[in-house]
Amino acid sequence: MAEAIARQDAPDLWDVSSGGLTPLGHIAELTKETLRTNNYSADGLESKPVMHAHWQEVDLVVNMSGMEKYRVFEDYGKVEDWFVEDPFGADAETYQRIFEDIRFRVASLADRLRNPSGLNSTPGKLEPAE
Repeated sequence: MAEAIARQDAPDLWDVSSGGLTPLGHIAELTKETLRTNNYSADGLESKPVMHAHWQEVDLVVNMSGMEKYRVFEDYGKVEDWFVEDPFGADAETYQRIFEDIRFRVASLADRLRNPSGLNSTPGKLEPAE
């Protein structure tokens, strides 16, 4: 979900790709359904491994594995840990709650990157995407 949200909500800031430490091998139907319900596209999403060969090409890695970055990555200086619950196997309400959490985190990150001085802040509640 994070890839789709970041791609749509801040396309001016980054070229987004994602990969998992232990990828499922397919995108869960509830992931696609949650994205569609919130007017986000699931087009192009794939369940794939982290590509260490591309490490030098990226500026920032968001780690949502649940493991602290220093335990997973050798060069963890460009890694930001997001402790986000994995919704796999849960109900639609859980997927929606996690979608909202990720969307808020993406908005907060975008705000930090756009306003490094910290003068602007992300609103406490985001309105649904259109």
